[in-house]
Amino acid sequence: MGISQGKEVQFFVNEKGGGVSGLLLKPSNASSLLVLGHGAGAGMRHRFMEDVAGKLAERGVATLRYQFPYMEKRTKRPDSEAVLTDTVRAAIGTARKQAGNLPMFAGGKSMGGRVTSIAAAKEPLDGVLGLIYFGFPLHAAGRPGIERGHHLADIRIPMLFLQGSRDALAELKLLKSFCAKLGKRSELFIVDGGDHSFHMLKSSKKSDEQILDEVVSKAALWMRSISGQ
Repeated sequence: MGISQGKEVQFFVNEKGGGVSGLLLKPSNASSLLVLGHGAGAGMRHRFMEDVAGKLAERGVATLRYQFPYMEKRTKRPDSEAVLTDTVRAAIGTARKQAGNLPMFAGGKSMGGRVTSIAAAKEPLDGVLGLIYFGFPLHAAGRPGIERGHHLADIRIPMLFLQGSRDALAELKLLKSFCAKLGKRSELFIVDGGDHSFHMLKSSKKSDEQILDEVVSKAALWMRSISGQ
């Protein structure tokens, strides 16, 4: 995309997780900052993460992408929930030092978003105004259910769900019903025809880049509406 990947930062999680790295991409016209966790199978340098960060930068949103410890160590098995949520909090603390007075948000792709939500449900995330989920994994593929989302009821800040209608990890009817129960705290933005990563069928006649532009634009506008910028 021709945009710098960002400034490398390092931060410490805890004794078990150790140190991890991150990438801060902060445009000169930044009006907010999003702390962005990666999905289970790909790290912060994955094409999806890079594209989201770059497109957000074009819209005046800074991002801090970061690695979870298992990804930093190049192992396949995700860390324990405690280590994952501690990583989220450490990343937010690091972002706060870099953000200055910028309004701050947090979330991520799939697992990164869900782990952020678990951390927020357990204890408010310092200075975070809202959460953004790029494909919330409500259930395992082929096993519809809402058990993985019960904790969302304990979150008291606004949440934006960005979901593809063909997402195998979030059956649309279930997700719509679930978000309705969360009430005004949640907003659901549906990508008609998109899968878990917003990939489109050829018959849609829309490119993945066009769709990601729509998704990122929605996220940027939502953050402005929450922060009053």
